[in-house]
Amino acid sequence: MTPELIAAHGLTAEEYRILREILGREPTLTELGIFSVMWSEHCSYKSSRIYLKELPTQGSNILQGPGENAGVVDIGEGLVAVFKIESHNHPSFIEPYQGAATGVGGILRDIFTMGARPLALMDSLRFGPLEEPRNRYLLSGVVAGIGGYGNCIGVPTVGGETYFADCYSHNPLVNVFNLGIARRDRIFTARAAGVGNPVIYVGSKTGRDGIHGATMASESFHEGSEERRPTVQVGDPFTEKLLLEACLEIMKTDALVGIQDMGAAGLTCSTVEMAARGEVGIEIDVARVPQREEGMSSYEIMLSESQERMLLVAKEGREEEVLSLFSRWDLDAVVIGRVTEEPKLTVRDRGRVVAQIPVAALTEDAPLYRRPVSRPGWLDELGHLDLQEIPDLRDGNESLLRIVASPNIASKAWIYEQYDYLVRLNSLVLPGADAAVIRVPGTSKALAMSLDGNGRFCYLNPRQGAMLAVAEGARNVVCAGAKPLAISNCLNFGNPENPEIMWQFAEAVRGMGDACRLLGTPVTGGNVSFYNETEGNGIYPTVVIAMVGLLDDQTRVLTPWFQNDGDEIFLLGPFREELGGSEYLNLFHHLVAGQVPSIDLEMEKKVQGVCLQTHQAGWLLSAHDCAEGGLAVALAECCIGGPGEPRGARIHLEGGQRLDGVLYGETPSRLVLTTPPQRSPEIEALARHQGVPCLRLGTVGGTSLQIRVQGRKGAINLPVAEIRRAWQNGIHQYFEEQSIRDGLRGRIHG
Repeated sequence: MTPELIAAHGLTAEEYRILREILGREPTLTELGIFSVMWSEHCSYKSSRIYLKELPTQGSNILQGPGENAGVVDIGEGLVAVFKIESHNHPSFIEPYQGAATGVGGILRDIFTMGARPLALMDSLRFGPLEEPRNRYLLSGVVAGIGGYGNCIGVPTVGGETYFADCYSHNPLVNVFNLGIARRDRIFTARAAGVGNPVIYVGSKTGRDGIHGATMASESFHEGSEERRPTVQVGDPFTEKLLLEACLEIMKTDALVGIQDMGAAGLTCSTVEMAARGEVGIEIDVARVPQREEGMSSYEIMLSESQERMLLVAKEGREEEVLSLFSRWDLDAVVIGRVTEEPKLTVRDRGRVVAQIPVAALTEDAPLYRRPVSRPGWLDELGHLDLQEIPDLRDGNESLLRIVASPNIASKAWIYEQYDYLVRLNSLVLPGADAAVIRVPGTSKALAMSLDGNGRFCYLNPRQGAMLAVAEGARNVVCAGAKPLAISNCLNFGNPENPEIMWQFAEAVRGMGDACRLLGTPVTGGNVSFYNETEGNGIYPTVVIAMVGLLDDQTRVLTPWFQNDGDEIFLLGPFREELGGSEYLNLFHHLVAGQVPSIDLEMEKKVQGVCLQTHQAGWLLSAHDCAEGGLAVALAECCIGGPGEPRGARIHLEGGQRLDGVLYGETPSRLVLTTPPQRSPEIEALARHQGVPCLRLGTVGGTSLQIRVQGRKGAINLPVAEIRRAWQNGIHQYFEEQSIRDGLRGRIHG
């Protein structure tokens, strides 16, 4: 093997030396490819495992934590929720439609592999500013890919989040979440067992698409990366639908021992991981693998990431039953090997051994790095923000219209209207609320789901930023009336070989763990995506939290929107002016700087507890998290965001040091609540008893949003219809006919 060939496979000289030591010889080309993908960052988590082990993963509701295809939580009545979030960032940069579509396909397979029927998708997206044609092209392609795959397979995309910043221009983030429901006694695992049991390939035929996709996802972008389209898989949602139904049907029998999706690293990863979990070996012959292209080598077959494929281990003697069932669904199904006693992966090609590797060498004995960490020196300068050098607001009306039209705050209807969010008729809250809510079929229960992450906060203070993301996720679920249960996470960072990036990652994981422990929301699994940078320019460290909560009564769902004239409006939680890292500073002063808003997790827990108690008592009519854009934006969203007519409000706020701090500061642990007037004293009394600040802001009513700040001029008095127009047009304005033509030109010349 030449140094150039070894480097092309993403292996260092030292890793290659260890590889040879393990084998006791030079590897074959197929073995080199297998080591390359299994030791890649994407598959081995060699830079992150030491930190992820610190996370809390146990809880009274947790039935399956990290280590399987998806996490599993008990929701009662013999049912479980199965959920996971994954990234498909690099493929979506290279080929946005197929990159995003196959990301959806992969996360769906993670869920039904566990025996659950997928019920809801969500997406968390990051792009560069929409003023640039190429960013519009990327967003258009990604949204079309998510919608195209999800709509065709019949799984609703019920919510999500989308943000824009310069750092994502050449490194868009596409994180996709899926949740399904299964019977508690019918959970399946990706574990091989039973020496002699058949190993069965099912699904689509194998082609050359996606070869070395896992390796590509484990390196930074550079000039010419877009030429790597062959490493992006091609999805077929119609075949996936057949595969889903066939898998769920075979799972009703007792013929299966284990089942695994062929995702990253394809047949290599599925055989190796199933063998490792069962502490057995697997022997296959790649000549038996269904192929759609002629002359494929064992190297190509083992590394292909063709979509819509699964690997099964069945009970010996039940082969024909399994093959017959998948044939009825018009899917390929072939016995390609057997479970063996010796824990080795043995790959044959027409009987000739082309690879034989100890399973442990590819899994638990894979390289594990404690990479150098170094706190960036530039953080001190960024953390210093002298507000005396920044002029305060003079015109509250102009500022509110401008901030609600900012793409980070504006309505995301242009995106979610391309998704079918009502298919299967389980959606209880339409996209645009704090959390998506779906009914649990056959029960009175519902599940609330939220995706949250603020890259600016993690950039300025990764530990605090991760804590804030967890807290906001829980708060959003609580605002739907649900009790938070657990999280999955997607951790998007730059190059881990950079000590400053590794410091960001370590701090973020610790912050996430701190918040999850105190809020009682264990981690069921997740995904780490490193190397999100181009030519050395990385993204913000972006921690995306997928929070899942449970409502026992699906008729008691809360929404953020004001309901009735005369309802009283409260702010539950602290009233502070914290502008560091805010949308306001970024939009009006082009600053990403200052101290991230401080969070008291004990106070956060109390605020959420008071909200749930008042809701359970029947006192609440609406609840909305106060987050990006601060209090003024939260109040505006309560007026304009619902499916009905806009509803105004009259608000009176205490004076502060700065008008912009009062209106647009992003202090956490705050909720905007409404209640009938007769319940106001009870809410105030409960909050006071729990030690939670509770401020009466005003009343719902009229056709304008009026916000008066004591002792200040220039606050807000705007017709809600005007606010709504600005909010609705914030993203849509970029996608008129001329913008689409610009986007196509950006694809050609970008």
